[in-house]
Amino acid sequence: MLELTQIQKDILYALITLYKKKGGASIKGEEIAELINRNPGTVRNQMQALRALGLVEGVPGPKGGYRPTAKAYELLAITKPEEAVRVPITVNGEVIDASAEEIDLPSLSHPKVCGARIRVLGDIRKINPGDRVVIGPTPVNELMVWGTVTGRDDTTNSIVIDIEKIFALPKDTVGEHMSSPIITVDADQTVREAAKVLAEHTIHCAPVKEGEAFVGLLGLIQVAKALANNILDRPVKEVMVPKVVLVEKNTKIREALRIMRDESVRILIVTDSGEPVGVITAHKILLELAPEQVK
Repeated sequence: MLELTQIQKDILYALITLYKKKGGASIKGEEIAELINRNPGTVRNQMQALRALGLVEGVPGPKGGYRPTAKAYELLAITKPEEAVRVPITVNGEVIDASAEEIDLPSLSHPKVCGARIRVLGDIRKINPGDRVVIGPTPVNELMVWGTVTGRDDTTNSIVIDIEKIFALPKDTVGEHMSSPIITVDADQTVREAAKVLAEHTIHCAPVKEGEAFVGLLGLIQVAKALANNILDRPVKEVMVPKVVLVEKNTKIREALRIMRDESVRILIVTDSGEPVGVITAHKILLELAPEQVK
């Protein structure tokens, strides 16, 4: 088996990371140097050795550069791009530009000593002991892993975490857990009147309608701000969040979570062939994910 130096491993990991990110386009030596904080000349010198080992191939021309060979993926035991599924890594609440390539979970027979080693595809130098991380969801079993970083192994591009909790996301669709019928408030209602609707139905948020159209969202946060600014008697449309996100009822819970995160909303309108039939909220999904914690 080939034995690579640490700088050669760093270069290969960086090359593969950039190669995946750019969708298979060739990578410049300068790009690799910037990612691993090395001199471009050092990268070019090491590239000669990596090409001789059959791990890297050069791409000529003005848009040329380097790309990894199948041998590089095999050596580093990294999934090839055409087979890759990105597994998000969130560090201290921020999603980083990296993917969990492998999660090594030890035996769970000792719940008080429960750690995991995660091999990462990407730059791990900004992940440090004490950072809080969320890994997942993973493909197939759709696991989510929460924990705190206890160590980092730059030689294998891995982090070690103490696991706080592990959940397997439900494979159910939003249509199986939506609330129906849809409770709405009117755009021309006062905030005070709309707040009574939320209270009567014990809900945290409701879509706002103007005529037959959904035009926004009103939640307890907007009501609290209206109270603080003494504008409870102003129309809902003046304080609502002017945003509505729709998903079809066959959307998986996992995908609904991603959409909520990307769109910065906590409620989605569920449709059946484009026709609104219900809503799903972050709170409802949390009830499905972690009922013990919610209780």
